[in-house]
Amino acid sequence: MTNPAHLHQGADGMLAGLDPEQREVALAVRGPVCVLAGAGTGKTRAITHRIAYGVHSGVYVPQHVLAVTFTARAAGEMRTRLRQLGVGGVQARTFHAAALRQLGYFFPRVIGGRPPELLEHKARMVADAAARLRLTVDRTAVRDLSAEIEWSKVMLLTPESYIRAARAAGRGEPGGFPLEAVSRLIGVYEEAKTDRGMIDFEDVLLLMAGIIESHPNVANEVRGQYRHFVVDEYQDVSPLQQRLLSQWLGERKELCVVGDPSQTIYSFTGASPEHLMKFPQEYPDATVVKLVRDYRSTPQIVSLANRLLARRVKTSGPPPLELRAQRPPGPAPRLTAHDDDSAEAAAVAKQVSALLDDGVRAREIAVLFRTNSQSEQVEQALADAGLAYQLRGGERFFNRKEVREAVMLIRGAARGGLGDGTLGEATRDVLSHCGWTPEAPTGVQAGGVRERWESLQALAALADDLAVARPEATLSDLVTELDERASAQHAPSVEGVTLASLHAAKGLEWDAVFLIGLSEGLMPISFAENWDAVEEERRLFYVGITRAREHLNLSWARSRNPGGRASRNPSRFLDGLFVESGQGAVAERRPPKARETRPKSQKPPALCKLCNRALTSAVERKVGRCSSCPAGYDEETLQRLRDWRTAAAEAARMPPYVIFTDATLMAIAEANPSEPGQLAGVPGVGATKLQRFGDDVLAVLAGKSLPGLEWETP
Repeated sequence: MTNPAHLHQGADGMLAGLDPEQREVALAVRGPVCVLAGAGTGKTRAITHRIAYGVHSGVYVPQHVLAVTFTARAAGEMRTRLRQLGVGGVQARTFHAAALRQLGYFFPRVIGGRPPELLEHKARMVADAAARLRLTVDRTAVRDLSAEIEWSKVMLLTPESYIRAARAAGRGEPGGFPLEAVSRLIGVYEEAKTDRGMIDFEDVLLLMAGIIESHPNVANEVRGQYRHFVVDEYQDVSPLQQRLLSQWLGERKELCVVGDPSQTIYSFTGASPEHLMKFPQEYPDATVVKLVRDYRSTPQIVSLANRLLARRVKTSGPPPLELRAQRPPGPAPRLTAHDDDSAEAAAVAKQVSALLDDGVRAREIAVLFRTNSQSEQVEQALADAGLAYQLRGGERFFNRKEVREAVMLIRGAARGGLGDGTLGEATRDVLSHCGWTPEAPTGVQAGGVRERWESLQALAALADDLAVARPEATLSDLVTELDERASAQHAPSVEGVTLASLHAAKGLEWDAVFLIGLSEGLMPISFAENWDAVEEERRLFYVGITRAREHLNLSWARSRNPGGRASRNPSRFLDGLFVESGQGAVAERRPPKARETRPKSQKPPALCKLCNRALTSAVERKVGRCSSCPAGYDEETLQRLRDWRTAAAEAARMPPYVIFTDATLMAIAEANPSEPGQLAGVPGVGATKLQRFGDDVLAVLAGKSLPGLEWETP
């Protein structure tokens, strides 16, 4: 492989193309160094060029440098960049990977024998510990308790010291259990793990730190091997990681830390920006450099991000970095209020289509949300529009265990002929056996309990939508609908729009970003019950904003369901955020709150063409009549359309509803168009589907036979 020419330019070549602050970082090859790096300011470039400059100038030996990151992806990116700079021997690893490698080397020498087996997943052992204590747990509780065990260990707590620390930290009742029960469970879990000769990931760091602390010969060997340290994302370091880092360092100061307190979003896992913020006090002789030139986002997006942080309530600690945009101006960020979640998702899909038409690649578009349960509506809207997507950092909706269990129960009820009352009532009766309740969980919401409920509630909402589209629908019809939707989400991943939670989006960027669900209770999340938690939610919102390079769309919905009471309010973080700007950075005003009356200029609600009542749901608006009025289509025509859709879906290897939803087929049957212009006017058709399927649809409506489909001509 041919190296770039600049690799032969020596140390000075490593400084080429750096801005003044990045250059200052690169030249500061002796520690201690603290780099405060805002979003999009090129911190990875700065620290990799610092390492490369140190090597090429003879200050560093590559094998004696350890760069620590928080994700394997970031470590891989750093190794790639260092190789491109001609520095291939530097170790770039996560804390766990570095410690695990050291433990595998030193454990046989110091303790003897092979290292204990690594417990990669805590769930089974946590469930066993709960059973020994006669605690009834489900999958969600096990997940929450596993996370709580991890928190207690990274905070360097014992089962005895856990209760006081957890109460002071406002941990609530993890998994729905009092702290005293959780403390006992932690103890039983540790005993069981020891009895089985296993260690978990936190033990890897604890053991390695303990070995270095208690064995001077190991300490000397480790410190002789690694003489220069770089720690990225230092704002997310935990007490356990800091303990290990301190043992690696010893009395030396050859440490460069990089981070941004405004991007601390993992406090619930034990991360704390305190070590970063107190670094200058810990090392009074430290070189401190601030990277504030934002090369990622347009001035309009940067201005919005700066205003968000400037309005923080808790003012302790240093002021946030104020980013300075380096890119040319772009479109103004947009803030939109929608009637309900379904309307919000549909609007996002429409805007995504427009971006694709404008040449933005699907992989450069992201829809970000606070909780994974918010993805279902967007997944459905994108699928309805025939747009490919990929879910990052979370399970696809129909892959979630609670959803699979619920669908299995619905399927069983359908086969048994069960289900009295309306489809919605029958579905909710089944879901109640999975833990669904009419009201959302309160109190214990910090973990997976609320997300589980949201997933089940989404299934109930799907049943309601189907009942509107097909009043005669049964549980069997719901099973068919769910299977069709699931088949789309199980399709092989292709280039598509990214759907991700805000936490999963950290460290990533896209040309266009949609931030949805920006209402109170979601942003900030309802269980953020103190100022520290609320301010972390603000930082999470900031992370979302700064993922966008050029296009940024923010939105919220006044109600959960179509026709529901407009009880939501926009996020408090939006207060004063959208202002008029002479520079055109942000030109839109904040939309009215849900409790305010609609402006007179807004369109009146659509009315049923039969009874003249307001149409409240998206399905009703699509077919043009309310659910209580009789259908205006011929059943045989609708069935022919469904048969054609099934055959077309098989030929195209896509779920039937991606071609046309049931509601769209009903609207087509009711309109009974005879020429393309009329078909184009049916809601849900659109230019793309008209071009692809229009001739076939018109042929079906005319009673003509198609290949593989035969019926009697009326």
